[in-house]
Amino acid sequence: MKTVKACLTAGMLAVGSMGIANAMPLNSSARAVVPAEVQQLISVDYRALKDSPTAMQLKQQVLPDNLKQFEEALKGVGIDPYKDVDSLAFAAFRTEKSGTKTIGVAAGPFAMKAVIKKLTVQKIKPTKYHLASIYPMDGGMVMTFLDDSTLLFGEMSAVKLALDTRDGQILNMDTNSVMSDMMSDVDSGPVWSILDQQGTQNVMRSALGDAAKVADYDTIKKRLLGSRYTLSFASGVNFDLTVVTSDSISAATLSSLVKAGLLYKKMSASASEKIALDNSSVESDGSNVQYHFKASDQQFQSLMHSELFAAVAH
Repeated sequence: MKTVKACLTAGMLAVGSMGIANAMPLNSSARAVVPAEVQQLISVDYRALKDSPTAMQLKQQVLPDNLKQFEEALKGVGIDPYKDVDSLAFAAFRTEKSGTKTIGVAAGPFAMKAVIKKLTVQKIKPTKYHLASIYPMDGGMVMTFLDDSTLLFGEMSAVKLALDTRDGQILNMDTNSVMSDMMSDVDSGPVWSILDQQGTQNVMRSALGDAAKVADYDTIKKRLLGSRYTLSFASGVNFDLTVVTSDSISAATLSSLVKAGLLYKKMSASASEKIALDNSSVESDGSNVQYHFKASDQQFQSLMHSELFAAVAH
């Protein structure tokens, strides 16, 4: 939840994560392993990441810890995220007995046979689960190929649950209409994320700060169904967040609360933070609340060194 909070709180304050051009939606192999009880799904297009200095600098500050671990684990089996991976996604999903689990899915031209050959040379042997061969990785994680160019990895129990999902023993995300519909609205973005109802409710309360203490938020909280965002650095920094509610009245109320939260933040903001807040807009559109932020690279680089950024990015 800390990762979710950082991402959405940052967005409300005009502090995004990383973004690049050229989108890459999840392929069918990746979608098949995400359980229906997905809490959050984040996808990052790696192909142009290195071409944006702002994105690379920002990446070091706000990249979730589990994504950093995934990158290091990939390097341990000879896969360079910036050369061999087109996209990297990670999904957090809820389980009845073990709390929240996280899996990672990497897609790209890393050549399954070449990777397996290297593992064999290193005398790393797989274990079998169903029809899958699961290999150990650095940091206590494991990995298995879903097809020639798609790799599933994470902690062993999470990977097994993902494989159970692929094999039909657990319902997959396509059976969750709210989350799958939200994904179809954003997966053309270079960096995108979707968040479920409970996660959205908790994060919005935290992100709103004192504005959430008024009675209106408790009234509409249960009417928040989920949220989605996209980020891009194609022309400056662009962040678009949509909170999905059950009706237009709830959306209008939440929009007013977000505006109040931004005004409250502005009262104690620094010069660079005030510019960021001035570049933010919030409006309700039917049952959705839409937040948009846009800034130049220079404005955003200045904001990254502010106390406000430090407070919400960690």
